[in-house]
Amino acid sequence: TEAEWEFAARGGLDGAVYVWGDEFTPKGQMMANTWQGEFPWQNFKEDGYEGTSPVGSFPPNGYGLFDMAGNVWEWTQDWYSAQHEAPPSPCCVPENPRGGKLELSYDPAQPHITIPRKVTKGGSHLCAPNYCLRYRPAARTGEMIDSSTCHLGFRCIVRV
Repeated sequence: TEAEWEFAARGGLDGAVYVWGDEFTPKGQMMANTWQGEFPWQNFKEDGYEGTSPVGSFPPNGYGLFDMAGNVWEWTQDWYSAQHEAPPSPCCVPENPRGGKLELSYDPAQPHITIPRKVTKGGSHLCAPNYCLRYRPAARTGEMIDSSTCHLGFRCIVRV
């Protein structure tokens, strides 16, 4: 789910801007595969990659998970809606909230397209500060379920 993905991505750093902390390049070190430069004209490739990078090319987060930001957007199980639904009561949030409803996942700006969308998280190697800045753990977008691109992937999980 989106909630599970975000919990895993944060790696225990609640409230941090990025999955590795609050600085984009701590001590000058690249922490994720993102676009460096003005998208889409110039990528300086300061991280060493023009496209996707091999898993483990950057340090893991606090839970030992690699590439929770940048590289490729990751599918989640939740249907996308522009806003999260309100919690059931003002005091409580469900333990593992499920996001969105199928009927809300269609893009209202494109009523002629009836392909539902799922939540994607993590940003990609095409995210740049001047363009999308979506490699923050709370960032999200909706992607039509029949999409496939070079910067969209998935993460295998094991439930224990």
